[in-house]
Amino acid sequence: MPMIDVHLIEGYDANAKSRLAQAITGAVRQVVPATPDLVTVVIRDMPPQNYFRGGENRTPAPARKDAIGIVQSYLSAMEARDLTTATALLGEGFTMYFPASGPMHSLAELIEWAKPRYKFVTKTYDGYDQMQSAMGDATVVYCRGTLQGEYHDGRSFSGIRFIDRFEVTADKITKQEVWNDMAETQAKEGAA
Repeated sequence: MPMIDVHLIEGYDANAKSRLAQAITGAVRQVVPATPDLVTVVIRDMPPQNYFRGGENRTPAPARKDAIGIVQSYLSAMEARDLTTATALLGEGFTMYFPASGPMHSLAELIEWAKPRYKFVTKTYDGYDQMQSAMGDATVVYCRGTLQGEYHDGRSFSGIRFIDRFEVTADKITKQEVWNDMAETQAKEGAA
């Protein structure tokens, strides 16, 4: 039964501590074959006046925002066509890739790329997964589910699988990669 003892400077709220405990539990389970209820995480608050680094008293940095929440806000804004809100969630150097696209760096590029493909598309989400990237500061978020919408000729589509991969750095989305089965579905429809 793994037991992890964490010393944390006071100042983080209950939600941040819960997210930290969940992340630590997940990290332990990637190495140790234990069920979640066998991984114990104890978080001990330490008064800031009792913490020193480099001989200087330090205060804690603010907790990062929940990366899944950032991605969900972005996807909701995109579906609502609220490009101002969606753009505000993007970080410097943002890059996105969609099936058969090159790199795009703005939502205006994405809209132009999508115009000839369909009239509209929405997503149904089956789940989200999050992890820290092995190298670098990005938190990686995957979302998966199905697409539905309408082609320009009025035909509707649904049940098309997709997976999106996001990188969130400093509470901003810096990369989005999209994979889906739309081309395969269209090929089957054309063959029918």
